[in-house]
Amino acid sequence: MSTPSAIQADLILDCKGLACPMPIVKTKKAMDQLQSGQVIEVQATDRGSLADIKGWAKNTGHQYVETICEGEVLKHYLRKSNPNEIKEEVKFPHTLTNEELQKKLEANEKLIVLDVREPAEYAFHRIPGAISIPLGDLENRINELNPDQEIQVVCRTGIRSDIACQLLTEKGFKHLKNVVPGMSEWIGLTEKNQ
Repeated sequence: MSTPSAIQADLILDCKGLACPMPIVKTKKAMDQLQSGQVIEVQATDRGSLADIKGWAKNTGHQYVETICEGEVLKHYLRKSNPNEIKEEVKFPHTLTNEELQKKLEANEKLIVLDVREPAEYAFHRIPGAISIPLGDLENRINELNPDQEIQVVCRTGIRSDIACQLLTEKGFKHLKNVVPGMSEWIGLTEKNQ
């Protein structure tokens, strides 16, 4: 994130107060209104939106320009790519339902639960024993994970965890599952910071 600059946005999208996945959902719809080369400014207060926006842009071929932090508001700038630069949005193909993960945990299967939500989300509501590496930090902390272990990746709704699974696959991880729908509907055991 950087300090304010003179970026001219063609469209300003207000996502303040919205949590994942809504900033991405609204950004996808708004992008359809833009012409190639135009810039959208997405205003968000969800700290996780930085990693979400960057990951979504990378997966769709749109250009992430920068994020400016003004108080509590993150202003994300994206440039709509030309049609020949846009990629079909890819979803990570290997998923696991919340119920399937719960059964694996109850059976004491040897697996890692990787929680890619922001630290505050993790602190207040997490699967017992889950490792916290926020999506925005994952690339720099990848050496904390073993590429040969079975890793179940979880976030609030399955969007950040999908992006994390794609990133880990690019880095040689082979035993990954995206847990859907994620913590927003998790009914199994949880723990929180005291």
